[in-house]
Amino acid sequence: MKFKILLFFIAAIALASCVDIPNFDDTPKIFYNSIDTETQLDSSGKKVQENITISINFEDGDGDLGASDAEIADSVKYRDWGNYELVTSTLTDGKWVDQILVVDKYKWFPDLKPDGKSGPIKGKLDLHTSAKYFNSSVPITIKYKVRIRDRALHVSNQEPTDSITVPGFR
Repeated sequence: MKFKILLFFIAAIALASCVDIPNFDDTPKIFYNSIDTETQLDSSGKKVQENITISINFEDGDGDLGASDAEIADSVKYRDWGNYELVTSTLTDGKWVDQILVVDKYKWFPDLKPDGKSGPIKGKLDLHTSAKYFNSSVPITIKYKVRIRDRALHVSNQEPTDSITVPGFR
């Protein structure tokens, strides 16, 4: 009986040692996944806005991604942008023109490891934004450039999305 218990523990330790813990850098790294749009209609069927979802995959070595409500309220720490940076690139006269829209200046995602334990994490984030239809709207071609940053203010690489057509102004 003791031999079976000993054999069980040896097997359990051997299996546990086979788990590879990823060795990610403490600066987050992102990878473009997809961009999707969905047209929102009012009750009469008129177009109201395009809801845009940008999906990125991420990896981070110490897992300090996301922000609590208190951290979001700390205007000193994050100063110029949230933990998402969303640059809108508009195709104008054959050239891409970059700008950060007022509505996109402070974008946030929640704390991804609320237990506070340090360690590598990876996953997928969906960022939501929109483009409203107005009577004078015309179709424009845009794409985005996305970056994220962690609570230690390490900034990821910047990833461009595919281009899409949304309502806008010329």
